[in-house]
Amino acid sequence: MRLHVFLSGILVFIIGIVGTQFLPKMPGFEFLRGALTLGGALLICGFFMIRMPWHGIIGAGVVSLLGAAKGVMGLKDLPDFLGGDRSRGPAPLLEVGITVICVILLLRVLRVLSAERTRRMLEADNQRGG
Repeated sequence: MRLHVFLSGILVFIIGIVGTQFLPKMPGFEFLRGALTLGGALLICGFFMIRMPWHGIIGAGVVSLLGAAKGVMGLKDLPDFLGGDRSRGPAPLLEVGITVICVILLLRVLRVLSAERTRRMLEADNQRGG
């Protein structure tokens, strides 16, 4: 799980850097700032997972939820982009990429937390009955 969080943070960094190459100067820097913030938060959660695994996992889930929510709000520009409106450049595609990364990470965190909850419930049941 830690590797997934680290890779997600690095991928968000890379998409932010790629955005500066293809977007105009000011929108590119704004896009980079957002990508560095989100990717940095994911990397910090990955570092937290080294010493406190559940704090890092829950933190990564919250950060990925915020990233996915922000990305879903930006999906309204994708149909215009696919329809031929290139006024924002490739920004809608880059935003969709970051949104997909965040959604996948969020689903993975939810699966890990659900498995841990099930494990703890079974463990408590075994202790009571055993």
